[in-house]
Amino acid sequence: MPRELTWVLQDEIPRRTASYVDADGRLDLDKLLAAFQEFFRENSEHWIKRAQYTEAGPQLVLQAFLHRIVNAAGRIEREYALGSRRVDLLVVWPRETGRADRFAVECKLLRGGRERTIERGLEQTAAYMDISDTDAGHLVIFDMRETRSWDERIFREPRTAPDGKRITVWGM
Repeated sequence: MPRELTWVLQDEIPRRTASYVDADGRLDLDKLLAAFQEFFRENSEHWIKRAQYTEAGPQLVLQAFLHRIVNAAGRIEREYALGSRRVDLLVVWPRETGRADRFAVECKLLRGGRERTIERGLEQTAAYMDISDTDAGHLVIFDMRETRSWDERIFREPRTAPDGKRITVWGM
């Protein structure tokens, strides 16, 4: 269902896979998410209103953006079942050297304040990372309040979850 909902977006977003793969064949998800921040800043209003998915819209746009790059060699598992809870996206990038790189990407709409949203998201993302044995965790916070400037919404912060896992928090 998410793939069908994002098909039009996937088809219209430019694809440059090589830009996000390093010399060792690793997917540079940090670089990819930074590019998404720029894309989202410039295009989110158009895409979200067009898709008419106010609540799920930001996540659908992110999925479409990632899909265009990741599915060239890897895959994205959406709402990957992890016990009784679910991670929004599990990005799997194969490596010639053996085990695939795995990245947990949790998406949250900002509610109840930035720090509160981040704290809850860090705990949730860290739990997903443990269960799914991921190499890195990313928490994407969508601030859809029109009263906030883009300079206030866009940020990137390395954080540490209560269990010590390193997670990159991305503001959009």
